[in-house]
Amino acid sequence: MVATTRKKVHRKFKMRGYTLKMEALEEILSFLSRFEDAEEEAIDLLLDELEKESLKSSIIDRDSVHRVTSLLLEAEAAVEATAASSNRSPLRIIDAFVVPRFRYDSVKKTFYEHTGKLPLHGDASAKAALYRDRFELLLQRISRDPHFSKPVFDPEMIHSGNRSCEISSIQSLIGHTGRRWIMGVISQLEDGRFYLEDLTEAIHKVTTGFFVENTVIVAEGELLPNGTFQVNTCGFPPLEDRDETLAALVGLDFFGGGSLTMEETLRLSALEKKAVNDMFVILSDIWVDDEETMEKLATVLEGYENVEVVPSLFVLMGNFCSRPCNLSFSSFSTLRSQFGKLGEKIGSCPRLKEHSRFLFIPGPDDLGPSTVLPRRALPKYMVEELQMHVPNAIFASNPCRIKFYTQEIVVFRQDLLYRMRRSCLVPPSTEETSDHFEHLVATISHQSHLCPLPLTVQPIMWNYDHCLRLYPTPHTIILGDKSEQKAFKYTGITCFSPGSFANDSTFVAYRPCSQEVELSAL
Repeated sequence: MVATTRKKVHRKFKMRGYTLKMEALEEILSFLSRFEDAEEEAIDLLLDELEKESLKSSIIDRDSVHRVTSLLLEAEAAVEATAASSNRSPLRIIDAFVVPRFRYDSVKKTFYEHTGKLPLHGDASAKAALYRDRFELLLQRISRDPHFSKPVFDPEMIHSGNRSCEISSIQSLIGHTGRRWIMGVISQLEDGRFYLEDLTEAIHKVTTGFFVENTVIVAEGELLPNGTFQVNTCGFPPLEDRDETLAALVGLDFFGGGSLTMEETLRLSALEKKAVNDMFVILSDIWVDDEETMEKLATVLEGYENVEVVPSLFVLMGNFCSRPCNLSFSSFSTLRSQFGKLGEKIGSCPRLKEHSRFLFIPGPDDLGPSTVLPRRALPKYMVEELQMHVPNAIFASNPCRIKFYTQEIVVFRQDLLYRMRRSCLVPPSTEETSDHFEHLVATISHQSHLCPLPLTVQPIMWNYDHCLRLYPTPHTIILGDKSEQKAFKYTGITCFSPGSFANDSTFVAYRPCSQEVELSAL
């Protein structure tokens, strides 16, 4: 075999005009021993790289060969390390504050990315842009819906029973009669009086349904002589299939995990299908200052420590304290040590500590500069002792995003259901469902936004409103809420709430490979 390889090397080098010294040949043979199944390709690659070198002679010595083979072996090791790292860690945690911001150009009909640094405190124009960007995002989405597009080849269909539902601007209604479809934002321009407003004008809203101030709706009706738009039917802008959205965005990365080529997507999809043992455990309301909660958590950790394949990820959401960490809170050093005790409990489970990752997401009443969204990760001072016991712990913003191979998962900790119900302008319809959680999932999905509440109810950083977008629709939405645990699949989107672990001892085991949700409790 070695003699055959020697002849092969001599022949190929001679064809390129090179003569090999004995020590150079021995160096080449040592290099080729690593590639017994691909000797031909390895020799060709070596020759290609040698030709890039500035050789002084056609007689090749050992140093020239060693220099090239060292570079090739280093490159191979780097590729193998990257692949191994990718296989060990298919998860990517994306902080809200690094999510790219895209704005829609209604003239050029395209999105463009904001490249400059975004200040935390925006000016007045940033607040106006927040509402305009939300509206234009949904308007460009509905413009692709065949039910709301203008008929091109058969204008007569407007007068037939199959009429078009083309969206009209509110301004264009003035002086026209007949039924029209409009799209606008519910706004309270005067105390106690709600209006439907788009980018051109505003009209008085008369409608029924499950709507909150600042949500975008589509309504069908007729403008009366007194300026009131009499609504017959109304609802949220229709959803768009995720694949259709991705095709329209032409490779733009709205999620923040990086754009993937078709080849990368196919490769990751194949790996994802094999990841049948990967499991996430999600818990909300982990009160580190409550002894009973910590005992229950220890039971959960010990249980998963003894299973055959430990979970890939534990998502621990706040609140992390049984009472709000507001201006009257004074036990910061105590809370810091209690986080350290949580780290000890995790560290006492060696298999979980080595093979699982732990993601910590702050709750609405946790320590931080304010209650405004998105929230920064837990302060470093508070979690330093925990990190000493759990070095692979991850502290992310609220909300945050998880990329699992090709899957996109959004995690949000907020008592959203209670606040949405309190902010409803009218009681929710019970025609399709009486489950309030299902109403909530439908609302945030159609609005393409995690928190479509008025800013007076839930403040949002004007320049970072894009961090709460659900566009394109993710595969999974995890809503940490103090209400009872629920799971609901809506138009292909898996959405669930793990419930309150401190109050109800509930949590969720989730298998991202099959999008299977297992509602669990102690």
